[in-house]
Amino acid sequence: MSKSIKILGIAGSLRKASYNRGALRAAQDVAGPDAAIEIFDLDGIPVFNQDAEQPAPEPVSRFKTRIREADAILICTPEYNYSIPGVLKNAIDWASRPYGDSAWDGKPVAIMGASPGALGTARAQYHLRQCFIFLNMRALSRPEVMIADASDKFDEQGSLVDQETRDRIGKLVSALVAWTRQLQK
Repeated sequence: MSKSIKILGIAGSLRKASYNRGALRAAQDVAGPDAAIEIFDLDGIPVFNQDAEQPAPEPVSRFKTRIREADAILICTPEYNYSIPGVLKNAIDWASRPYGDSAWDGKPVAIMGASPGALGTARAQYHLRQCFIFLNMRALSRPEVMIADASDKFDEQGSLVDQETRDRIGKLVSALVAWTRQLQK
């Protein structure tokens, strides 16, 4: 059997009971023996300031180290105002800096997202894909996991209770593992 793929999970929400954190926890639960998912908490990453990038603040250095140690990335994002939450974009920017020292370069990445709305983070996910082009990340095209009507699929603590959604997340994690192994050849 091949070694387990190390996946770094990143939630684009700081709220402890967020649907997106819950979706990442569900991904950990369904990952199976081929994947180990570590969730990185973006709380504590300062607002990007180029004047402070060298040396990078300790939370940013820790974040970049985790990205580099991971074989793949799994981002779970809410959608704010038709786009990427500021906290997520800020973290993406920090990990790409300073110029020439991007931790994202060449990383396989998958996206999922949960929202109480009917489109389930579709617009935010497409904006992330645009960022991945410049960052030279290797985005998994499908399956797409856009969790709409999230209030019906998660409990009050932010835990996923919908089996169909759990199954879709499992398929995404399996596809990310296969994609990562393909790119490692």
